[in-house]
Amino acid sequence: MPKILVVDDDQDICLLMNRFLSKNGYEVETATSGLEGLKVLKEYKPDLLLTDFKLGDIDGSEVLKKAKAFMPDLPVIVITGYSDIKVAINVMKMGAFDYVTKPLFPDEILLNIRKALSEENVQSHTKSETKSKKKSSYILGRVSRPRNS
Repeated sequence: MPKILVVDDDQDICLLMNRFLSKNGYEVETATSGLEGLKVLKEYKPDLLLTDFKLGDIDGSEVLKKAKAFMPDLPVIVITGYSDIKVAINVMKMGAFDYVTKPLFPDEILLNIRKALSEENVQSHTKSETKSKKKSSYILGRVSRPRNS
């Protein structure tokens, strides 16, 4: 069961996301501040991080930066109540998987989560295939010659 960490200073959002994502087959942990979220991240080691951009203590870009430093392959979806294109571009350049504006639409957020998790699986699978291909430097085979009648 994939693990998701939701970081939002609005406890109602945390509660709603926890219920919604749990019903959709995810294990969910929540945090109501950026610093608490980073602490939980290190202990919980989620498969995906969903963080609000505007938090009481540190902003979502700082959470994103520190999360990526700790878990570089972690998909991060940034949520905000403000649709500022500069912020969106900045967090995407910092490595966010996606940027979603409030109000959150359940189908949209679920689709983004599924995409992020499936891309992570594809990337992990590709990395392990590349590693296994590098182990072997020779290809063995047999040449069969046609028989003369």
